[in-house]
Amino acid sequence: MTLVTLTGEPWADYGLIDSGNGRKLERYGRFRFIRPEPQAMWAPAKDDWKADGEFIPGADEDGGGRWQLSPEVPAGGWLLAWREAKFTASNTPFRHLGFFPDMAPVWDWMRGRIEGAAAPECLNLFGYTGVGTLALAAAGARMVHVDASKKSVEAARGNAALSGMADKPVRWLVEDAGKFVAREVRRGRRYDGIILDPPKWGRGPNGEVWKLEEGLPGLIADCRRLLDADSRFLFLTVYAVRLSAIAIGELVRQHFADLPGKVEAGELTVREEARGLELPTAIFARWSND
Repeated sequence: MTLVTLTGEPWADYGLIDSGNGRKLERYGRFRFIRPEPQAMWAPAKDDWKADGEFIPGADEDGGGRWQLSPEVPAGGWLLAWREAKFTASNTPFRHLGFFPDMAPVWDWMRGRIEGAAAPECLNLFGYTGVGTLALAAAGARMVHVDASKKSVEAARGNAALSGMADKPVRWLVEDAGKFVAREVRRGRRYDGIILDPPKWGRGPNGEVWKLEEGLPGLIADCRRLLDADSRFLFLTVYAVRLSAIAIGELVRQHFADLPGKVEAGELTVREEARGLELPTAIFARWSND
């Protein structure tokens, strides 16, 4: 297994401007925001950050807090774009802005894996507001988008309409990811690619409880059963947990040992515009059959 770093570079509608002292300053289109970032242990490039809003964390280390926003920030969100995908950014109670910009190099990597495939079908588990789904759909993939949150799936469909992709072959499903994948295995289904971004903890639409350390091994095993020697990729990201990239990489490697291709693991990072340093954001493991 190879350890790699996948670095997100600045793009037109997003950039990590500066970071340090446990915070980061980012641009989202025409607005700038400050968010907590425990891994930014260094000093920032500048001390006089100017922003349109800041997320003030609560006392609970596992979450909580509130946004302090200027009146200019639209309460209903504003339009951003990544390549063909257009989507609404907004200041969510979960401190992010309705999508994960550090995933941009992952979207490019997946598009490269399906290049040349005839009508590939891909599965996006825990698909949230659908930017990854739209990135693949724009590259010619037939998509199955699964999320337990009805609100998130509705937002994803709205983003598809904003992108002019409402007629793309996408199945939008409000489902528990684990139950859906197990059912697809029983049906004998296969996919050309799978992307999954499971949360640390969550609930399904019928109250199902998800705990990452307990549920991930079985979920990866079932995802492997949906892929074969002609499939192209699996990409797993994990945020905000005390796990090593090596741990999830070895999990994927064990389940994919009988398939051709390679398994890699490592960190997602975002390159800071001020100095070019890399801020780590998540760990990942991936299988590719190039």
